[in-house]
Amino acid sequence: MEPTQSEKDQRNRVMAGVLRAIEANQTIRLPDFDPKIDRASDEFAMLTVGLEPNEFGGRLGDFRYQFEGEEDLLHLMVVRQDLSGLEPSEARSVAAFLLEGVPPALVWYRPGTKSHHFYLGHDDLLGSLILDSA
Repeated sequence: MEPTQSEKDQRNRVMAGVLRAIEANQTIRLPDFDPKIDRASDEFAMLTVGLEPNEFGGRLGDFRYQFEGEEDLLHLMVVRQDLSGLEPSEARSVAAFLLEGVPPALVWYRPGTKSHHFYLGHDDLLGSLILDSA
């Protein structure tokens, strides 16, 4: 996976926003549901979350990612833009790009068939995330 400069810039904006929210002790919320854009899947939860433009989500190649967080846990969702299945290695590549500098051992991974989910402590992100070099 070779991110474009635009994707790198978007990653840095999203991750800087996540860091600001954590430092300000603000909850990182999912975007408000927009029925004109978002259509919930009849089979799988969370596939279309983040279709609405928002500061905590973005795109990387064929993939879409979305962050949310409460208290001390940060959640990253990764799906394929066309909502088809994705391999664990693909989801991990997206997470590694976004979470550069965060030791993989500090990230809990929950694979799926259509969406993959990563969880980590806010403090782990604050202490290790690298910005502007991704």
